[in-house]
Amino acid sequence: MGGEVGGYTRLLSDGREKALERLRTAAAEKGANAVLMMRFDSGDIGNIMNEVAAYGTAVKVRKKPKPPYASM
Repeated sequence: MGGEVGGYTRLLSDGREKALERLRTAAAEKGANAVLMMRFDSGDIGNIMNEVAAYGTAVKVRKKPKPPYASM
């Protein structure tokens, strides 16, 4: 008895991918190019559905400028 239920595993995986897609879109709409401290949250809705949410902090990452060379 037991084992993995393939259909349910695929459903959860698809839910995580959709949540990530929504997180990326929301971050981009705010001008961000990265998300920090990303995490998933999931739960049951009325014992008939499962929800998956992705949370994180949208940030704009930029390359650190090179320090000016000291004059000799």
